[in-house]
Amino acid sequence: MKGSQDPALKARLKQMIVTETDKDVDPATLPDDQPLFGPGSALELDSVDGLQISMALQMQFNLRIEDPKQMRRILVNIDTLADYIQPQ
Repeated sequence: MKGSQDPALKARLKQMIVTETDKDVDPATLPDDQPLFGPGSALELDSVDGLQISMALQMQFNLRIEDPKQMRRILVNIDTLADYIQPQ
């Protein structure tokens, strides 16, 4: 099953992101297809948050992403992140 179609994976990712970035937001309220970064996003994440998420992905999913451009493409929203972790 593709990651964006897996509600359990997306819930786990949302919880991880909220926890790692220390945001006071209910993870269940985060939209799957809205941007994670920038002033218009639900969390308004910045580059420091991105680093924290990257480290958490490495710890929890054994996923190491060293290219910043690739990281930006993966962390567009919850759906893109879930599809990267679970492509099929």
